[in-house]
Amino acid sequence: MTAAREGSPRIVRREDYAPPAYWIDTVDLTFDLDPAKTRVLNRMRVRRNPDQPAQPLRLDGEDLNLARVLVNGQGTSFRLDGGQLVLEKLPEGDEPFELEIFTTCAPEKNTQLMGLYVSQGTFFTQCEAEGFRRITYFLDRPDVMSTYTVTLRADKAQYPVLLSNGNLVAQGDLEDGRHWARWEDPHRKPCYLFALVAGKLACRSQPIRSRSGTDHLLQIYVRPHDLDKTDHALQSLMAAIAWDETRFGLPLDLERFMIVATSDFNMGAMENKGLNIFNTKYILANPATATDTDYANIESVVAHEYFHNWTGNRVTCRDWFQLSLKEGLTVFRDQEFSQDMAGSPSARAVKRIEDVRVLRTAQFPEDAGPMAHPVRPDQYAEINNFYTVTVYEKGAEVVRMMQTLVGRDGFARGLKLYFQRHDGQAVTCDDFAQAIADANPDSELARLLPQFKRWYSQAGTPRVHARGSYDAEARTYTLTLRQSCPPTPGQPTKEPFVIPVAMGLLDRQGHALPGTERLLVLHEPEMTVTFEGIDAAPIASLLRGFSAPVILEHDLHDDELRVLLAHDTDPFNRWEAGQQLLLRRALAAIRAGGPVHEPLDAAVLQAMREVLRHPTLDAAFKELVLTLPAETYIAEQLDEVDPQRVHAVREAMRQQMAHALHEDWVWAYEAHHDNGAYQPDPVSSGRRALTGLALQMLCLAARDNGNPVWPGKTYQRFKDATNMTDRYQALSALVVTGHELAAKALERFHDLFRHEELVLDKWFALQAGAPDRGGDALPRVQALLQHPDFHLRNPNRARSLISTYCHANPAGFHRADGAGYTFWRDRVQEIDAFNPQVAARLARALDRWRKLAEPYRSAARAAIEAVAAQPTLSTDVREVVTRALAD
Repeated sequence: MTAAREGSPRIVRREDYAPPAYWIDTVDLTFDLDPAKTRVLNRMRVRRNPDQPAQPLRLDGEDLNLARVLVNGQGTSFRLDGGQLVLEKLPEGDEPFELEIFTTCAPEKNTQLMGLYVSQGTFFTQCEAEGFRRITYFLDRPDVMSTYTVTLRADKAQYPVLLSNGNLVAQGDLEDGRHWARWEDPHRKPCYLFALVAGKLACRSQPIRSRSGTDHLLQIYVRPHDLDKTDHALQSLMAAIAWDETRFGLPLDLERFMIVATSDFNMGAMENKGLNIFNTKYILANPATATDTDYANIESVVAHEYFHNWTGNRVTCRDWFQLSLKEGLTVFRDQEFSQDMAGSPSARAVKRIEDVRVLRTAQFPEDAGPMAHPVRPDQYAEINNFYTVTVYEKGAEVVRMMQTLVGRDGFARGLKLYFQRHDGQAVTCDDFAQAIADANPDSELARLLPQFKRWYSQAGTPRVHARGSYDAEARTYTLTLRQSCPPTPGQPTKEPFVIPVAMGLLDRQGHALPGTERLLVLHEPEMTVTFEGIDAAPIASLLRGFSAPVILEHDLHDDELRVLLAHDTDPFNRWEAGQQLLLRRALAAIRAGGPVHEPLDAAVLQAMREVLRHPTLDAAFKELVLTLPAETYIAEQLDEVDPQRVHAVREAMRQQMAHALHEDWVWAYEAHHDNGAYQPDPVSSGRRALTGLALQMLCLAARDNGNPVWPGKTYQRFKDATNMTDRYQALSALVVTGHELAAKALERFHDLFRHEELVLDKWFALQAGAPDRGGDALPRVQALLQHPDFHLRNPNRARSLISTYCHANPAGFHRADGAGYTFWRDRVQEIDAFNPQVAARLARALDRWRKLAEPYRSAARAAIEAVAAQPTLSTDVREVVTRALAD
């Protein structure tokens, strides 16, 4: 049993932060790698922090066997206290001393995948947030920055590749078929950025010369049979390096930059200095095995981890409460990169809409639930639980608002000042915001900075209430904006935020009214602005580009929304108008009660038809407009949720769109299905996305009328496809619509890709997320648990089946008999026994149980209480379920 499972969890509070009592200047690590018993010799140069009172040195450790402790080469007394190694008799004064610690660990038994572990015969590490303590005793906190020298020793036949951070300075052979390699990292770093890899790996190398004229070596290491799937990741890395130097003047600062991929990884990727370790999901791609979405995600995640080299590594977090300092900022940077790579304004808008959909469907519910927390949290029991969409995606929106308030060039100036002030330091979110403001002293951000920083300290999603009035006699239009924010756990009242509201006015024919485009900055509870010289009542287009992460409540009528959908010059608000029209119909049908008939009226269907048939709109944009709001997003608009009712209404809307627009879907398919040789560019990807939606709608209509033509065409497309996107979309159309050909296609798909792990993840996820018909979803998932290709201990595979069912199949999961919750309970407990991080993320599937109608609410609560009653829960899961049950 680890310390994390003993007694009540320790609450860590931001207000209790104190600098470390000791600094560790240098670290010299020697590893004798063995899966059963790895020996770690840790030699550190340590000195007292003169700014802190004299006290013992307390080093963190977990699941380590301690063999020796020496101070300046001599034995010394020590004690173990609650997972910490405590040294009291240390040299006096401020002079550095040498501390040597010798430990052993068992990487092959490390199922948590934190610290040093073995995956498929290869050694990997994952140290963020607190994994380094599972490798050696250390001051495991991000504000202790050291230079590292690492020597790796291992059997040469079993582990021919030996990697660590920095530069390879020496290597050679040893007796008994062993060999060694020594790495030196010239940059000071916190221990969470330490990494090592050892195993049988193939390498793709690419020398590059930067814009500044320096030479570098880029390397991607994978299992030998995956080498042909690394080109896109390498191209993405080169693009990210060039973009960061061009956009922000930030060059690559390493002789070599390495990426290694593993299929056993709790996260998406990790930005260890110079040696990034990735989940294979975000590295491996070729047209036969990866979809357009996979290609886009790889580009984004590779860029994200590379951008951390400056925003996270060169300047890091003072403490883990400042996590968004690196994550929110770097998400913003990878979003900007992806938009710039997209090229055209339309493609940029599609990327922005996709990012906002994630925020609304994942972060807004988090902000409204028991795990609500500020972008900069005030306390935690387990820091792993705060790698959240609030810290990442909402944190990125906070950075985006800064750029909006100071301008693109002003933000670049601010980032430059940030690095001038803090390069090589561990700092705070306040330090970052101050640098952006100081570089733009005349900006609204500088004027309102103390208030703006409430975005870091206050949880919850603000609401902006907009009301407009037109005075025909005075030819004026008056817009009133009012803000509010609901209570969240621990924060019953909220102070006003600083909310940038980008806007413009249109006339009733959809023409933009000159001089009305502006950026309003709402920082009081209410503000009013008057536009003069307006000849007729206008239509307000508010929150353009989603200029702030808020919920906008406005008084626009349906006919006004249709004008925005047809004519708004802002693509985001054009999409948003369509979503609002669809959302209003869904909510009306849900609240009406009784049998569900046809929720969509003729005017809305015609508006959708006009978008689909529009001669100049991009296919990718059309697909976004014509995709119905998600069931989870619809549910968030309701005070009490009957998941089966929400599902029934949304399905009825899909059926209506499938039938009423049948000929339009036929046209869309015929006009977009042939795209030539595969390219994952925005235009081709958009055409494929619209083709996939058309196929799904045509199969849905065919299911209802018994016409076999389109299912037959879809199955033939599935068989003939020359790329994974086309193949998977055809398979999905058959599975989602429940056609009898689905079983045959699923079997064929499995036969084709039985040896491709990432493709099998898609196969499991598609079935786990397929619509529930008569209660068949849960039995299907339970049967797949027994499939020979299902491996519970592989995080990707567990997420593909179990998390997809619990998080992304509301109608299948929320069963009236509570069986879905029982399944959730058992899986959370089962996974928590060996991987608390994965279990805690699964546990959050019931965050919003209080919104559920009966009988769901009581059954969900009983399941959560059953998990909470377990005496051996990890801190990770206990924090989640305890907060879920808190009043």
